[in-house]
Amino acid sequence: MKVVGTDLTGVETRQTGFCILDGMKAKTLILHSDKEIIQKIEKIKPGIIAIDAPLSLPKGRKTIDERTDVHLRECDKELLRRRIKFFPITLGPMRLLTKRGIELKKILKKKGFLVIEAYPGGAQDIWKIPRKQKGLEKLRKGLEKLGIKGLRKDMSDHELDAVTCALVGKYFLEGRCEVLGTLDDGIVMPIKND
Repeated sequence: MKVVGTDLTGVETRQTGFCILDGMKAKTLILHSDKEIIQKIEKIKPGIIAIDAPLSLPKGRKTIDERTDVHLRECDKELLRRRIKFFPITLGPMRLLTKRGIELKKILKKKGFLVIEAYPGGAQDIWKIPRKQKGLEKLRKGLEKLGIKGLRKDMSDHELDAVTCALVGKYFLEGRCEVLGTLDDGIVMPIKND
C-alpha cells in the first residue's frame, strides 16, 4: 500500500514537498498548487496522507483570523509537555498554512482519503535523527538509517520532510504511532521505542 507525505507551504507559489512511499522506497517531487496535489493523490490512491501543516483549530476558536487568547490545541500543549519545539498555529505565517491545511484536509476527506497531521521535526526528534536545521545530508542519512530507500543527495528540505511525513503515515497504518489529541484535531507521532 502506498503512503503519501506532504510538507505543505502556506501559499501555492512556494514549494510543497511531496513523497510517495511504496514499502520503504521513497519517490519525491515538488508541487505547488492544491490542484496539483489533489490530482497526484487521486492518481496514486494512497492508503493514508500525512500532511505537515496544522489541520485543525484550537477548541474555542471559530477561525484562524479571530482575535482571541486561545492559541494552542491540546496536541500543541502535549508537544510542550514533551519539550518538542514547534511554531504555534496563530503565529504570523502559520495562519496561512493552517488555512490551507484545513481546506486541503476537508477536500481530501470528502474524496474518501484518510488524512492525518504529521509533524516531521517532532518525529525526527523521537527517532533521534537530525532535523533539517542540522544539515540536509545528516537528515537524509538519518532517514536512510531508518530503512528508507531511494533518497537522492540533492533532495530539498521540503522533500526530506515529506519523506518523514510519509514514514509517519506508514507507521500509523502499522500501529506504531500515537495520536496526541484525536484524529480530527491532533498530531500523529511515532511511538518512542527506547
